[in-house]
Amino acid sequence: MKKIKVIYWSGTGNTEMMAKAVADGASSGGSVVELLDVSKASADTVAQADAVALGCSAMGAEVLEEGEMEPFIESIKGVVSGKPIVLFGSYGWGDGEWMRDWEARMNSCGANLLADGLIINETPDADALEQCKNLGKLLR
Repeated sequence: MKKIKVIYWSGTGNTEMMAKAVADGASSGGSVVELLDVSKASADTVAQADAVALGCSAMGAEVLEEGEMEPFIESIKGVVSGKPIVLFGSYGWGDGEWMRDWEARMNSCGANLLADGLIINETPDADALEQCKNLGKLLR
């Protein structure tokens, strides 16, 4: 069975909602899925997974959250080469620059991004949660 990790940071709960839907989609194929707040994850968590979903909302001037998520992303740069990964997150303003930057960083580390990063404005509605489930299904 495939081991899938869904690792996220959420300030308001919007990205957490997305993470739960991504995990639902990933587990619908019989894979073993673990949903983790980024504070409970490490580079080893990513290294040992068969596939990974990473979620973080946009902060400030469209950057990743700097206290936990940014250091985590730095710590996994050496273990994502060839790893199937999807990215997701919510935002309140801007045009998704933080996601484009994040995709570029993961690509530069050799990650196998399975789709464009999924961004949802504010609180995800039913359609957005379905998009999250579909994103999770790509990891199976």
